[in-house]
Amino acid sequence: MRRRLIILAGSIAAMVVVAFLVPLAFLVRDLASDRALSTAERNTQIVAQNLSLVPSSDVARIEAVLATVAARSDEQMSVVLGDNTVLGVDFQVGELEMSARLGESITASVPGGAAVVVPVVQAAGTPIVVRSFVPRELLTQNVWSIVLLLGVVGGVLILIAIGVADRLSRSLVDPVRDLSDAAARVSLGDLTVRVNPAGPAEVVEVGAAFNRLVERIGFLLSSERESVADLAHRLRTPLTALRLDVEALGDREAAARLQDDVDELERTVDFVIEQARRPVREGGGVITDLGIVAQERVTFWGPLAEDQGRRWELSVEPGPHPVAVNATDLAAAIDALIGNVFDHTPDGTGFAVLVARGKAGARLVVIDEGPGFTDDSVVERGASTRQSTGLGLDIARSTVEAGGGTLTLPADPGGAQVTLEFAAVD
Repeated sequence: MRRRLIILAGSIAAMVVVAFLVPLAFLVRDLASDRALSTAERNTQIVAQNLSLVPSSDVARIEAVLATVAARSDEQMSVVLGDNTVLGVDFQVGELEMSARLGESITASVPGGAAVVVPVVQAAGTPIVVRSFVPRELLTQNVWSIVLLLGVVGGVLILIAIGVADRLSRSLVDPVRDLSDAAARVSLGDLTVRVNPAGPAEVVEVGAAFNRLVERIGFLLSSERESVADLAHRLRTPLTALRLDVEALGDREAAARLQDDVDELERTVDFVIEQARRPVREGGGVITDLGIVAQERVTFWGPLAEDQGRRWELSVEPGPHPVAVNATDLAAAIDALIGNVFDHTPDGTGFAVLVARGKAGARLVVIDEGPGFTDDSVVERGASTRQSTGLGLDIARSTVEAGGGTLTLPADPGGAQVTLEFAAVD
């Protein structure tokens, strides 16, 4: 925006300067020409008036008068006698001389400049003519210097206009850039950022509204975290009662199995509390190895899969598989995808988890041998009625998108397949 404002101001200033200076340059040229011709006409008239008192036969006196005036003149002067004898500098003026003999003073352009021809009125004898030739150099004397000076003045005016536009645009663009930077930091989870409202009144108003918005977002998030944490804490009371009931069971094998389930449920509650108290989802700068996390989570689910008679497979391509996602979020996404297999396929249905290099970065694929998805709209639903969980897929989708990637559901008649393509990590 700043560059465009400067270009706009410079263009307008240039057009104004050109609109004024071009006519002014022509006016200077005309004034210089008129000045030179006026001087030539005056000098020619002086010679003609002096010669009106000198007989045309007195050549010596005519030459003396001509030499006196020509000595202090810049133009070339001559006198043509009645017998066409030329005294002084000879030059051709064409038919102007014949017209002047008829008693008419003439000023006209001739090749190489301009000529002034004045007849000399005498009592008797053939009329004589006084001529002055003004070269083109004299007609345009100092014109180019003045035009150059005008050009310099015009350039300075344009530079001043650009400088003023730069200062004005800076006062407008800098506050907007600060707002943009602050918004980017808020998008990364920094709710402590504030801007100093500055610039035009409208931008100041936007800056103040931005500060109020960030404060409101921080308040709402804090309230939401406290509410979720409070709800999770309330679950501890029934969990304690459930643990006591399990310990009172007579069947020790069943009690041990239920005790493990209660422990897992308690860990889940602790995890919910921890997640609720996290300021924001970690973003840029967090690097996690997808292969390591996938191996940990599949190993965790392995015993349950064996109890249900599910054949499972984990394939991790050699080499690191870095992704820009927090390890906790990544584990939650993998748990959601594997949990879908356990929740929505019958016992004995096998599954596989594959980690490999993708199109740009790392790739995670979860495949099961169940009936598969009827369509890919389950990602957009919080809860699906078609033996799938849109919520679990949405967790996976939001996680992979946080890492700059995408979630896809490739068509596979042999079962459900979910592919997470993570962006490359620099």
